[in-house]
Amino acid sequence: MEPQIGTAPPSPSTGIGAGKRWGRRAQAVASFVITIFLTFLGLLAITFFIGRVIPIDPVLAVVGDRASKAVYDAARLSMGLDQPLYVQFVQYVGNVLSGNFGMSVSTGRPVIADISRFFPATLEMATIGILIGVALGVPLGVIAASRQGSWLDQIIRVVGLLGYSVPAFWLGLVGLALFYARLRWVGGPGRLDIFYDGLVPPVTGLLLVDSLIAGDLDIFWNAINHLLLPAAVLGFFSLAYIARMTRSFMLDQLSQEFVTTARVKGVPERVVIWRHAFNPIRVPLITVIALSYAALLEGSVMIETVFSWPGIGNYLTTALLNADMNAVLGATLVIGAVFIFINKVSDVLYRVLDPRAR
Repeated sequence: MEPQIGTAPPSPSTGIGAGKRWGRRAQAVASFVITIFLTFLGLLAITFFIGRVIPIDPVLAVVGDRASKAVYDAARLSMGLDQPLYVQFVQYVGNVLSGNFGMSVSTGRPVIADISRFFPATLEMATIGILIGVALGVPLGVIAASRQGSWLDQIIRVVGLLGYSVPAFWLGLVGLALFYARLRWVGGPGRLDIFYDGLVPPVTGLLLVDSLIAGDLDIFWNAINHLLLPAAVLGFFSLAYIARMTRSFMLDQLSQEFVTTARVKGVPERVVIWRHAFNPIRVPLITVIALSYAALLEGSVMIETVFSWPGIGNYLTTALLNADMNAVLGATLVIGAVFIFINKVSDVLYRVLDPRAR
């Protein structure tokens, strides 16, 4: 078949260039997967050896301190603790990769089942908290930087200082005493009122989502009523950090020459602030927000305790008090995996927003 007149045959260099691009992408994906695997393997090693170093006997947690030596030895043998340490680690990695975190002494259920039950509650509260922190912290940081030295800047800085200095449990107790016990604006401790508990079939574990799936708006609004105060307390602490970092980034950008040039040319101040100065700080802000979100997911133990919130932090605290090492290691591993995931997502967003990093 003869080629049509006016059409040029494909250049061999074009195919070679496309092949090189696909090769680079495949290499980047392979590097990404290997990095995640090695990081996760390191996390497994850390959690395993910490579990062996902690002066808590997992056998006694199972059989009790009044068990006979024969019962103790039999339980130790069945748990594989008589094996060399490297054999135990290989078995531990294999069990974790197959989704087997062992049985929880505290609840009598598989640890993975407990985590799938308790972690969504923490995820729901931390997600609402970070949304509050971002929605308020970023604008406040921008306003403080654009009006540096004014009374508004001073107030925002004081709010940020309070977010760093006020204890979380104290703020939670004050919030309960004021907004729940006195004003009755929000719901009390727990995720729901007691008479709504168990009425929504769990699908995702996220109560707001599951209540909408079930079409039960009464439970949805009741869940929001209970979620609002603990999420607002968490959001206050993330707001303080995000506002402080946003202000710092914006002050650096507002001192740049291109901002001065835009102002000299008569560009409106709103455009100078939000387009010329704010756009370059989006990339570092992603890292700040990601770290703040991860901190809320793993650092909400005090808030969950104050509000009797059935989350992973409360579960981890109970497991520590009961010397339930399977639950402790499983919850720690999940929290660490969430940190890895959030960091990798922030790296991907970093490359999407900044072409220079690709």
